[in-house]
Amino acid sequence: MSAEKIKCLIIGSGPAGYTAAIYAARAEMKPVMYQGMQPGGQLTTTNEVENFPGYPDGVTGPEMMIQLEAQAKRFETDVRFGFITKVDFTGPIHKCWTEDGHEIHAETVIISTGAAAKYLGLPSEQHYLSIGGGVSACAVCDGFFYRGQETVIVGAGDSACEEAHYLSKLCKKVTMLVRTDKFRASKIMADRVRNTPNIEILHSTETVEVLGDGNGVTGVKVKNNVSGEEKEIPATGFFVAIGHKPNTDIFKDYINLDETGYIKYEKPGTSLTNVPGVFVAGDAADKNYRQAITAAGTGCMAALDAERYLASLEH
Repeated sequence: MSAEKIKCLIIGSGPAGYTAAIYAARAEMKPVMYQGMQPGGQLTTTNEVENFPGYPDGVTGPEMMIQLEAQAKRFETDVRFGFITKVDFTGPIHKCWTEDGHEIHAETVIISTGAAAKYLGLPSEQHYLSIGGGVSACAVCDGFFYRGQETVIVGAGDSACEEAHYLSKLCKKVTMLVRTDKFRASKIMADRVRNTPNIEILHSTETVEVLGDGNGVTGVKVKNNVSGEEKEIPATGFFVAIGHKPNTDIFKDYINLDETGYIKYEKPGTSLTNVPGVFVAGDAADKNYRQAITAAGTGCMAALDAERYLASLEH
C-alpha cells in the first residue's frame, strides 16, 4: 500500500484541533484530522461551558464540540475517526501511521492531542464524573456552579492551591485534602491557602469514597492515613487537582518535551516546535491556562504558522 500524501495533518480534536482545521481548510491546505481516543477532547466531559465567548446562555461541552466539528467540515476538513499511533519526523516529509497501519506523508503536522486530567480512579468518583454530577478537574471551568456551596478539593501542588483559592471566592467552604503532612506547592501558594479563612486543610488525608444520591455529589468520605480515622465531609462538588498528563508519548523521540511531557515551543509566541513543519496547539503544550478559548487561539496560530511554512517552501 502506498502512503497517502497530504499538505496538513491535524492530530487530535478539541477546540485547538478544530480551530486549526477551520483556518487550515479556509487557506486551501485541505487538512486531514484524526480525532484521537476522545473525539472532542476534554470538553466532552464538561456539562456546562459558560465562559466561552459567543454563548450568552452557555453551551454543553459535547454540543460545542459538535458545532466546531460541523464548522470544520463545512470548509471540507477531512475529519476521520481513529488515531495516530506512530510518527517519524526525521525527514522533510513527516511520516505518520494510524492504528490500522495506514501510512500518511504530511508536509505539515499540527499536534493538538491535549492533556488528560489525572483522577484518583475511585469507582464513585468516575460515576459522578461520567454523569456530570459534581466531580471536576477544573475549578476555573466549573467553580461557578458551586457558588455559596461547600466543596472538597484534592491536591498538594501549586495548581491545587490556586484552584482552592479560586473556589474560596465562590464557595461557602472549601476543604482541601493533602495526602502527606506537607504541601508540594511553593511557600507563597501554600501560605495563601493557609491564610484564607474559608479553606480548611486536612493533611495526611485520603479520599475513600465520593458520596452521592445517584444524581449528584453530597459528600466525601475521607481517612486520616496516620490515625486511620474515617469521617464524612458534606460537599456538593469534588475537585481533583493532582495534575495532567499531556498526550505526547508518541512524539518523544522527535519533539522537545519538558520534564513532565509538555511540548516545548521552539520560539515563544508561536506554535513552532523544534521540527520544521510540525506545530503544536492547545493543552499538549499549555500547562498554565488549559482553557477552551486559549486552546482555540493556539489552534489559529498553528494553522497560520503552517500556512506560512508551506508558502516558504514554494519560494
